[in-house]
Amino acid sequence: MTFSVPDDKELEMRRVLTAVYDALKQKGYNPISQIVGYILSEDPTYITTYNNARSLIRKIDRDELLQAMVKTYLSD
Repeated sequence: MTFSVPDDKELEMRRVLTAVYDALKQKGYNPISQIVGYILSEDPTYITTYNNARSLIRKIDRDELLQAMVKTYLSD
C-alpha cells in the first residue's frame, strides 16, 4: 500500500502541529512527549484545550501525519 499526501496538506499539518506544540509549551507541558502520546494512543486528553489545540489536532489524520513525519525525517 502506498500513501500520498499533497504538499498543501503537509503545510496544514505543520501549521496545526506548531500551534499545538506552542499551546502545550505555554501550559508547561513537554510538547514532544504529549504529541507522541496522542499519536500512539489517539487519546485527546494528551493535548490541552488551551488555544483550541485539542480540536485542531483531531483534524489531522494520524496515518498521514506519520507518513509526513517519516518523509521529512528521512529527507534531511
